[in-house]
Amino acid sequence: MKPPHTLPIIGITMGDPVGIGPEILVKALNNSKIYTLCKPLIIGDSQIIKQALKLLNFKHHVHIITDPDQGKYEFNTLDIMDISTIHTDCSSLSGPTIETGTAMQDYITKGIDLALTHRISGLVTCPITKTALKLAGSQFHGHTELLAHRTKAKDYAMMLSGKTLKVVLVTIHIPLSQVSARLTREDIIKKIKLTHTSLKNRFNIKIPRIAVAGLNPHAGEESMFGREEEDIIAPAVRLAKKDGINVSGPLPPDTVFYQAVNGRYDAVVCMYHDQGLIPFKLTHFKDGVNTTIGLPIIRTSVDHGTAYDIAWQGIADHSSLTEAIKMAAFQAINKKAQKK
Repeated sequence: MKPPHTLPIIGITMGDPVGIGPEILVKALNNSKIYTLCKPLIIGDSQIIKQALKLLNFKHHVHIITDPDQGKYEFNTLDIMDISTIHTDCSSLSGPTIETGTAMQDYITKGIDLALTHRISGLVTCPITKTALKLAGSQFHGHTELLAHRTKAKDYAMMLSGKTLKVVLVTIHIPLSQVSARLTREDIIKKIKLTHTSLKNRFNIKIPRIAVAGLNPHAGEESMFGREEEDIIAPAVRLAKKDGINVSGPLPPDTVFYQAVNGRYDAVVCMYHDQGLIPFKLTHFKDGVNTTIGLPIIRTSVDHGTAYDIAWQGIADHSSLTEAIKMAAFQAINKKAQKK
């Protein structure tokens, strides 16, 4: 175990106050092991956290601070930077409001700025919704777009990570009917390179083994079922290989995930959202982590939403958030080692 003073400070944004974020955050930090891996700092609202503690009948002390260095970072003490002061009982709300949406966005921007200025070593985000961002007047659809804009990142990607499977998406939130037209060699090469670099630097895999899934059944079957593999995906894989990356593909989507889960590949680059997320959530529904690769900061998140339908009932599962905190700490330690 690392000495406490060497542990990375990991900021955790509270997410939408109306959703399950406050509840799963308090649950995740009700685990003494977390404090042996990092110094967890809540970026949110102390009044809402107190509501969550009362809901769960937890007796933790709430320690309000204005600077990460002021934290005690001890089990049973929740160190929190108060970014909002919401006095509404969030359990009485059926959905986000302008106030809660604005607060939610403020937590994220504060966390990003703390990470960019190296006041914290990594950022973990609890769930938000597009609806709440819209109420707050945001131009962004979600965390990833806001993170990329504020960090000025040009090339970035969504990676879903678990102990046995990691997937990276080339296209994300677009209609399935538009995927083929949106695929380009350049984008696929960028995602392969981002995956390679992240596996080396953030996951400490010296020689990453990357698989690239085809788009069509049987990876096109020599163009019988589509030409995307021949015209777009295969040329991208060949160019990535020339850069010294250990990459294979395009591989049939119906077998590549089985091979990855059984240890043949460290990650699979997928052509569209559900191609990657269906096998991933089948394997890692409770413990999956969303991490944005290509950013100048470390960011991990839960791989689920705000779950308004079960929020503030004390029943939300915090497994994904626990793993997200652990992964942020792991990546922060690896990043620091790389600099040495």
